[in-house]
Amino acid sequence: MKKSLFLLAILFVSAVSFAQKDKELILNEDTNLIEATYFHENGEISQQGTFNLAGKLHGEWLSFNDEGKKISVGSYDNGQKVGNWVFWSNDVLKEVNYDNNAIAGVVRTKNSTGIVSKDP
Repeated sequence: MKKSLFLLAILFVSAVSFAQKDKELILNEDTNLIEATYFHENGEISQQGTFNLAGKLHGEWLSFNDEGKKISVGSYDNGQKVGNWVFWSNDVLKEVNYDNNAIAGVVRTKNSTGIVSKDP
């Protein structure tokens, strides 16, 4: 019964979301994950990723600026940031490694010169 109510709520939110076009939520029955896409006001995708059925961020998430350019990619495991995250800003690439939802290390690369620095 709980699962049926939850699925009904997801379908309702999805239907309302399509009308507003600020987000789309789709339940993937094969993975039991909710696929989410959020939009900027201009219609460009802002974020894409998945939630588990408990509503926690789970799996790969991508973020885009309002021109559609990718600005970050990383993964969550049951709401916790895990592994290597990559952030792009102007000509700088920043890689952040997460361990137990805490920053374990940061590497910055300046694309135009190839200079790499590792933060302690």
